[in-house]
Amino acid sequence: MADAEFSADVAGSRLRIWDDSVPLARIVTGLRFAEGPLWHPVDHHLTFSDIPGNRIYRLREGGSASSLVAPSNHANGNAYDDEGRLVTCEHATSRVVRRDGDGATVLAACWEGRELNSPNDVIVARDGAIFFTDPPFGRQTRGFGGRRPIPQPVNGVYRIDPDGTLLRMADDFDMPNGLCLSPDQRTIFIADTARRHIRSFAIAADGSWHGGKVWAEVPSEGLAAPDGLKCDSAGNLLCSGKGGVHVFDPRGAHVECIPVPELVANFTHGGADLKTLFIAASTSIYRARLTVPGLPAF
Repeated sequence: MADAEFSADVAGSRLRIWDDSVPLARIVTGLRFAEGPLWHPVDHHLTFSDIPGNRIYRLREGGSASSLVAPSNHANGNAYDDEGRLVTCEHATSRVVRRDGDGATVLAACWEGRELNSPNDVIVARDGAIFFTDPPFGRQTRGFGGRRPIPQPVNGVYRIDPDGTLLRMADDFDMPNGLCLSPDQRTIFIADTARRHIRSFAIAADGSWHGGKVWAEVPSEGLAAPDGLKCDSAGNLLCSGKGGVHVFDPRGAHVECIPVPELVANFTHGGADLKTLFIAASTSIYRARLTVPGLPAF
């Protein structure tokens, strides 16, 4: 797993979030398809999945990536709960699980008597609610979970309440994928990969969702389409797409693109000041420097 550097210019755009004086650096390579990057704000390490590699890795500052969970049931998205426990979407089992030590607790596996399709990305709110998307990607490709029938008639977005209750919050997406909360946690943003856009829902005090409008169209081409989403501390939203990581301001206006030489799946803010963006891009993990800090995982 060798280091390399890559830098590029985005013609005609004024970069406001990416500190392009620091070249993009490749810090891990040799993966099969990297996903689910997650920074621990206390212990300062990076966790990420290699879906077809069937492993979850951990990368400590100044070290090399080591296997954390193997086999991982073709894990994809990862998040931390408020106790710092790892919550993971497993493609092969179609479950959302929480890892605590060497054990795993199943948090969601079925909806209305049928298996979930293929939990994909996951986030945890400050009140302990867990949100995840459920497209069928893990049932369509052998290396991402295995070809199997698709049990759910819709590709939904779900909430797991702190008491364990599972609710389907949205059922009108084509391929729901990445998701994130605004800094005040009153809005949830969800990428629809197939439709090439990001939608937003207002979250009411009782937890219900309202709206669902298209918030932004994402520059896309082929497989380079909206996938991972993150909000930073200023309310800017970052999304994968054509050519790298695209940045939108809090109003949904496109600001810039952080260029990455591989197909980007997802990313996370990290480092001591949360101004480092760790990017999971196909065979590699990249590191970019930002001018605006992200939000801590918990």
